[in-house]
Amino acid sequence: MFTDQTSLIPSPFVCDLADFGRDAGYRPPARWWQDHRIGSCGPWGIWLKRALSLVLTGLLIAGVAVAVIAGHGGKAKTPGRLTTVRGIIGSEKQPFFADPRVRRIFANHGLDVEVDTAGSRQIATTIDLARYDFAFPSSSPAALKIQLERKISTEYAPFYSPMAIATFTPIAQLLRRIGVARPNPGGSWTFDVGRYLDLARKKMRWNQIAGNTAYPVRKDILITTTDPRDSNSAAMYLSYASYVANRDNIVHGTAAEKRVLPLMSSLFLDQGYTQNSSQGPFDDYLALGMGNTPMVNIYEAQFVAQVVKGDGSIKPDMVLMYPSPTVLSKHTLVPLDHKGDQVGRLLTTDPGLQRLAADYGFRTQNPSLFDHIVAQHKAPVLTNLVDVVDPPSYDTLENLLDAVGRQYQTPALQGPGD
Repeated sequence: MFTDQTSLIPSPFVCDLADFGRDAGYRPPARWWQDHRIGSCGPWGIWLKRALSLVLTGLLIAGVAVAVIAGHGGKAKTPGRLTTVRGIIGSEKQPFFADPRVRRIFANHGLDVEVDTAGSRQIATTIDLARYDFAFPSSSPAALKIQLERKISTEYAPFYSPMAIATFTPIAQLLRRIGVARPNPGGSWTFDVGRYLDLARKKMRWNQIAGNTAYPVRKDILITTTDPRDSNSAAMYLSYASYVANRDNIVHGTAAEKRVLPLMSSLFLDQGYTQNSSQGPFDDYLALGMGNTPMVNIYEAQFVAQVVKGDGSIKPDMVLMYPSPTVLSKHTLVPLDHKGDQVGRLLTTDPGLQRLAADYGFRTQNPSLFDHIVAQHKAPVLTNLVDVVDPPSYDTLENLLDAVGRQYQTPALQGPGD
């Protein structure tokens, strides 16, 4: 396997060493004395030559190992040298944290980041945060709740995602005919929430749209959402719908809550079964098509990430509609100790992590990263969002969600929400 490295040593030198060993009274193993191929240096030369070959081979292997380590920047880190940091996050960020490229960047800073997933409401209310170094819910109201209860002033908002509606071109065209949707440059659509709520109040069905041959089904015109008892995406849907139902004002106070509650409840309850994570209905949208899920409330990042993946799951007739108005789901990290603070700072400031966040469809503090991803992959999104409103306060949002949740006849599903 290895060549004889002693070929590089002058033979007189080998012979002199062999003679020195023999004169000193040393004897090589007996088998060398019986070797019929003994050269001019005698058996001691043969024995010494082979011993030197083994030594030089070992030195060669050591040199290769040093070169490999040097080629990796001179930082050969072992798992034992990494500091473990534990976090609790919304489930929609789990693929990002599991990405080997993300883990490698954290490791280069000496961190091994391990995460568990839960719904943002659970993170803010029922999860035992004493086990974690950081909490990373999907909304700023949930993060603020944690900060107030734990008297923490620091927060990091490394990326965000506007709420959007995944649908199909035939559905968008039907909605355009009744004044609910209009096309935007670049392939996306704008969805008029006020006109949609008018249809919901009347409980209008798809087959009641005049001349509808594209989707003439006997189902209410409703957006598919997740379970409001568990899911942040459902809370974000309630945020922009309640704003419009409250005469274009953020809901605040008991009177406003009572005014919007009946319509908000019907938007959820009339759907029937709902899943507890936004990935569920989005997967149905991708796999089952228009017949099962004509419109689904999602994070924009989910759609963009699927486009970037390029696996063919986004078909040519799949499009995004942006609610007018919409809300931003601001992924806000609350550090619970100095290790969690280091994760928050890296997510916010490290250029590599910011670029990878854009790969997963998130909008970062540097808009050009998201714009580049959109242009590179020709994603049909609206890059310049204007009609954006804030969600209600945490307490108001909790009051509305709890009131809707009490009207369900079955308990919420168990499992990680978003």
